[in-house]
Amino acid sequence: MVATEAELFAKALRVLAVREHSRLELAKKLASLTEDSSLIEQVLDKLAQADYLNEQRYAELLVRSTLAKGYGPLKLAQAVREKGVDSALAKAVLEAADLDWQALAAHQRRKKFGDVLPTEWQERARQSRFLAGRGFYLETINAVFHEKC
Repeated sequence: MVATEAELFAKALRVLAVREHSRLELAKKLASLTEDSSLIEQVLDKLAQADYLNEQRYAELLVRSTLAKGYGPLKLAQAVREKGVDSALAKAVLEAADLDWQALAAHQRRKKFGDVLPTEWQERARQSRFLAGRGFYLETINAVFHEKC
């Protein structure tokens, strides 16, 4: 199917009206309408000039939503890679947020398992696996179990 620039622009606006997208995500969606990659790039450039497509805004949104779900830095890095956000931009957004990963990990542990720290090594291993699955570093996980609650 061959689409004109106006049709691609209109489709992109409809997609962006629902939620923010990265440049890569939007390019993939527009690729279903045309095989002309230069036309897609022109439309994406127009959207960026009009500030409809803003990578900084999308990166901030992605970081906020990932953190709101209780994920750690490893899951966040994975989400950034999957969505096609520039890693330097995501790193700048993270540094601006100034997060306490240990506090976030401790909150996730308490939310799932309660306030009492485990005394049995099996239970501690189970809770550690949970936090590792949420994307926290091993050092952060160990610090959570050594903190005074």
